[in-house]
Amino acid sequence: MDYDDMLDRAIEDAPDIEGTSDRFDVPDPDVRQEGNVTVYENFQATAKRLDRDPDHVMKFLQNELGTSGHIDESGRARLTGDFGERRIREAIDEYTEEYVLCSECGLPDTRFERESGVLLLRCEACGARSATKD
Repeated sequence: MDYDDMLDRAIEDAPDIEGTSDRFDVPDPDVRQEGNVTVYENFQATAKRLDRDPDHVMKFLQNELGTSGHIDESGRARLTGDFGERRIREAIDEYTEEYVLCSECGLPDTRFERESGVLLLRCEACGARSATKD
């Protein structure tokens, strides 16, 4: 058996892997107003599902929404201002596109790694690496 035959056989025997993120569902934001503060109740669940540091997600939300905020002792995000569920969902979707999903295969199996001072998103599924905004 020559190399091409072995390669054909290996490709036929390999399982089909779909390059979609259908298995990846981010929880819808559960938000409520408390005076002039928007409380993101399930913030910790979202950060956990994204498999990202809550402080990194919070920093992105603050920049994206143009506001200040903090994570309280219960793990909820408290954002100064009136932000609806839709606006927060859009910001989380943007975070997911930038910092979670692989730009090559679209899977969420990524990790941060820093190389020469640059923050990279490394996909554990396909091996792709891409630079991200720091």
